[in-house]
Amino acid sequence: MSAATPPTERRVSARVGAISESATLAVDAKAKALKAAGRPVIGFGAGEPDFPTPDYIVDAAVEACKNPKYHRYTPAGGLPELKKAIAEKTLRDSGLEVDPAEVLVTNGGKQAIYEAFAAILDPGDEVIVPAPYWTTYPESIRLAGGVPVEVVADETTGYRVSVEQLEAARTENTKVLLFVSPSNPTGAVYSEEDARAIGEWAAEHGLWVLTDEIYEHLVYGDATFTSLPKLVPALRDKCVIVNGVAKTYAMTGWRVGWIIGPKDIVKAATNLQSHATSNVSNVAQVAALAAVSGNLDAVKEMGKAFDRRRRTIVKMLNEIEGVICPTPEGAFYVYPSVKGLLGKEIRGKRPQSSVELAALILDEVEVAVVPGEAFGTPGYLRLSYALGDEDLVEGVSRIQKLLAEARD
Repeated sequence: MSAATPPTERRVSARVGAISESATLAVDAKAKALKAAGRPVIGFGAGEPDFPTPDYIVDAAVEACKNPKYHRYTPAGGLPELKKAIAEKTLRDSGLEVDPAEVLVTNGGKQAIYEAFAAILDPGDEVIVPAPYWTTYPESIRLAGGVPVEVVADETTGYRVSVEQLEAARTENTKVLLFVSPSNPTGAVYSEEDARAIGEWAAEHGLWVLTDEIYEHLVYGDATFTSLPKLVPALRDKCVIVNGVAKTYAMTGWRVGWIIGPKDIVKAATNLQSHATSNVSNVAQVAALAAVSGNLDAVKEMGKAFDRRRRTIVKMLNEIEGVICPTPEGAFYVYPSVKGLLGKEIRGKRPQSSVELAALILDEVEVAVVPGEAFGTPGYLRLSYALGDEDLVEGVSRIQKLLAEARD
């Protein structure tokens, strides 16, 4: 039903009706439903570490449950002690000095992203979005009244966009650049040199930058994480950082993220949150406090496992004729091109898109992957390697056997 439909006949608002379901969560939900029905499905869909949350974090939450202090409302912007700890953690990990008043604790990274865009964008403002992109970014931009403008990179550049591409996309309506490194869905990591060049370009043109640093601790080999406002101090007053505990500490279900930004933006986003959700669960905030205040030993151990799985999955996927899988330098995803398989006959079918290929893989060998259409670039698949080693090898082996049957 279009926006032109009379209000009395419109059941769902045009604004919310235009939002697509999260493709990654949809694939994950389908895989879990099939598994619950007894099917031996292996899911590469959700970006969710298979490790339990470290014990010391869980213990802190248990103690918080027993403390009446946390049975009541707390400030909408976050527990003061957590905001202070996030500021200290940011200095420790990024070298960036942050005032606790520049921090807003949110219900996960998704709320942080939406509230940041909502606080910055007016209707018609454009946001440059490098693609492949995480599915939530363009939907959050649209919901906030903005217009996502895609700039596409492919496997030939390691899925990294250039300053020249960004400049070609800039218009008089451009207000924000989205910058993500390490990246979901590709695992791409920008070098310090390239990140600085992009940051200086944004600063030169007076653009805002929203930088998502949720995968900051998940980098491999010679790759390094660098925080854009630390690299380019001129961005500091027009930069919003989004981060959280979900990926680093295996805390996806705890739902704690945060925004770091200029005080006026943080105050505006806090006002919005005060009406939307009020404070984040106090128990989860105390768990997050333990996480960001603790050492990174558990994080490093998880990183070793992810690195091992990364090398395994890349090798196995590149053994499939018609698949090109660059080696990711960060996060826990691979993003192989499957264009060489489209149109070929596989078990009586000829998938013409990565959506159809993903459906075929699920139907025929019960392995769930996410098609590239969800990330703005058809012809690719995203697989998360944040699952157990045995499941990873079994799942990719099934895909190998299926796709080996491809014929012209």
